[in-house]
Amino acid sequence: MLFRMLYDDKLAQASYLIGCQRTGEALVIDPERDVERYVEAAAREGMKITAIAETHIHADYLSGARELAERTGARLYVSDEGDENWKYRWLDKKQSGGSYDHKLLKDGDKFKVGNIEIKAVHTPGHTPEHMSFMVTDLGGGANEPMGIATGDFVFVGDVGRPDLLESAAGHAGAKEPAARTLYQTIQRFKGMPDYLQLWPGHGAGSACGKALGAVPQSTVGYEKRFNAAIADANDEKKFVHTILEGQPEPPLYFARMKRENKEGPAVLGKLPAPKPLDVKALKKLVSEKAIIVDTRPWPQFRESHVEGALWAPLSNYFPNA
Repeated sequence: MLFRMLYDDKLAQASYLIGCQRTGEALVIDPERDVERYVEAAAREGMKITAIAETHIHADYLSGARELAERTGARLYVSDEGDENWKYRWLDKKQSGGSYDHKLLKDGDKFKVGNIEIKAVHTPGHTPEHMSFMVTDLGGGANEPMGIATGDFVFVGDVGRPDLLESAAGHAGAKEPAARTLYQTIQRFKGMPDYLQLWPGHGAGSACGKALGAVPQSTVGYEKRFNAAIADANDEKKFVHTILEGQPEPPLYFARMKRENKEGPAVLGKLPAPKPLDVKALKKLVSEKAIIVDTRPWPQFRESHVEGALWAPLSNYFPNA
């Protein structure tokens, strides 16, 4: 079995490439919009992407699942849990007409990528439809899972915040019921084997939790012992209060991302590149009250900048600026 984490420092986001070395088939979990890197990573290993899975409808970045399906023809595996507000609405909107090759997953459903078995585990709380994926290397002779891709359910040192249903998605009164659901899901997590490797969807710097660790991966057993949010999940009332208290204000773009990912991001074919501007064109934009965002380091911005420009350095925290 091949396993690669593809990490985006700017978004503190992790995608996973999991491949069967016997058949040359590969799965990508939670791809971003820039899908070229997944295609290239698979090609370097002599593999073809035949499956794409999403843990949930993301709020913090535009999903690349649709783009990658158009590019590769791979089959999509997405959640069919949650009510109608949490269904993918683009699965029947293929660019050439018709539907994408896809399978809607319920809790406990399984699928295979070559000789690797993937089991969908419904892990609601962060979102109602959220899935985690247990991975078993049948081709390597295993009959028990090696690890679990937890998406935004469990991180290293934290769990996915349940308040975004209300604060970002606009569902009034949703955060406390979501927190109670998350509490119940954590009880299920506590019953999972300690030896399981844990592959989270985000690391330190993400706004999807309040105390994410900078270590890229962990184990279920370690998180049971040392994850403070999970340690608090022994009393539901206390847990609900603690998990909702002190959550940072979500970035304003979260609501739009959630909506775009549900309806389906437009297929780009390739990422657009910004057009260079000469001084004359820039002056014209400034005269028309255009918003100028200056991404240079602070010393350069402080020395000189266009009057009225907004300073947002292109660092790991740029998406939350």
